[in-house]
Amino acid sequence: MTKTNAMRLLDKAGISYKMTEYEVDENDLSGSHAADQLGMDHDTVYKTLVLKGEKTGYLVCCIPVDAELNLKKTAKAAGDKKVEMIHMKDLQAVTGYIRGGCSPIGMKKQFPTFVEETAILYDEIAISAGIRGQQIIISPQELISYVHGTFASIV
Repeated sequence: MTKTNAMRLLDKAGISYKMTEYEVDENDLSGSHAADQLGMDHDTVYKTLVLKGEKTGYLVCCIPVDAELNLKKTAKAAGDKKVEMIHMKDLQAVTGYIRGGCSPIGMKKQFPTFVEETAILYDEIAISAGIRGQQIIISPQELISYVHGTFASIV
């Protein structure tokens, strides 16, 4: 197990979490694959998406792996007219993370973060630990508190 930057930040903040690993398939970097490998309910495994708002700049969304982000709802939650996904080639420069290993914790800068509101139905959700093949299992409330995020209807 590799101790990732996201884990070190949570340790430093005194936030409890569990770490779990799964086998990475370079041909399938989907969160669904990760959820299957972990034997977890797909509704409790969250993917991290990075967008850019017309006026508000970069923002982060965490949604269940099988869900599709609703851009209109996301723009409304962010207080913007229009938001769009950033290009994959820009992901590492903006966040410090690569596709399949993007965590809402420990990005280069703290961006406004929105977590799909259904997360509150669960005691724990899984998010990327910041590298492919590792997930952090954390309370949704602890995640929101740490990233200064907001629960919102975004799918």
